[in-house]
Amino acid sequence: MASRRASEELPVIARFEVRRRNYLAPDGSANRLLPAFATDSKLLFALYRAMVLLRQFDRKAVALQRTGRLGTYAVSLGQEAVSVGIASAMQEEDVLVPSYRDNGALIWRGVKLEEILLFWGGDERGNDFSGPVHDFPFCVPVGSQAPHAAGVAYAFKLRKERRVAVCMFGDGATSKGDVYEAMNFAGTHKLPIVFVATNNQWAISVPLRLQTGSETLAQKAIAAGFTGEQVDGNDVVALRAAAAEAMAAAREGKGPRFIEAVTYRLGDHTTSDDASRYRSAEDVQAHWKEEPVARLRSYLVRQKMWSKADEEQLAAECHERIEAAVERYLATEPRRPETMFDHLYADLPEAYVAQRRELSGEHDG
Repeated sequence: MASRRASEELPVIARFEVRRRNYLAPDGSANRLLPAFATDSKLLFALYRAMVLLRQFDRKAVALQRTGRLGTYAVSLGQEAVSVGIASAMQEEDVLVPSYRDNGALIWRGVKLEEILLFWGGDERGNDFSGPVHDFPFCVPVGSQAPHAAGVAYAFKLRKERRVAVCMFGDGATSKGDVYEAMNFAGTHKLPIVFVATNNQWAISVPLRLQTGSETLAQKAIAAGFTGEQVDGNDVVALRAAAAEAMAAAREGKGPRFIEAVTYRLGDHTTSDDASRYRSAEDVQAHWKEEPVARLRSYLVRQKMWSKADEEQLAAECHERIEAAVERYLATEPRRPETMFDHLYADLPEAYVAQRRELSGEHDG
């Protein structure tokens, strides 16, 4: 009895909460007052165009892969709003540290479509892209870019620069030690960094419920000492608003922020995956009712800002832009095999010199 009374009298020393942000319902109606930027029709059009372009580009990339003209490719089907919404809130001097499924963010920041195709076609020249030179290239290993992003943010703090590192990864990465260590470091040093977890419900074939016992991914930031917010990942307005607030706070020296964007991966993990082996068609079909492109289009139509003619013109413009980029990609001369040695060492060891000479067809004497 005494021990029970003692436990009942234990004081509460801390309480935490996780909030969820959403503005647009699946049918395109507004369910709360939209942020001020949503009155800018040009910005809304730009966000919509970027998502439509990304979806069409993904479709073309898959066709190239299926016909042997591109390597394994990761589509963004169903989660286009995340990369577009987050990138749209960044400033030019900020640093993007993306995963392999963040093409929308790269395109928004100026990367050319053919450069993305070059990378997925196995040509590293695709990483020498036209976006900000300080942005990081694709990171294919899961979560390993998070410590890099924390290092970038630490450099910003040391230099007293008003810049923000934006680290993007999937829900599966939150199960990796790299991410926890980066978040702990960022929280300890109050670094100017925003972590963005795209919770598309699947880490390849592993569902979220088998990855974590946490009710949300956003709450994982609490243990690292900073705020985590859950956002409707199919609402590009909510994503831009959350990202803008998080980046402003980080820029003002208020430390890291964590955004969990809840969406759904409508396609396969990559072109080497068959998602029908581990999830039902009924489950996927249900999530099509929530997808981000149709949601924003419905809102624009409701506001009498978008018409069928606008949609047809946009589709034609995207098609023309993508086809031109594909032509440039396919016309790019492949690198000679011996160039694989050119960026390994400042002074190439003799053993590699011989191998390079053999590949290039050079002969002694």
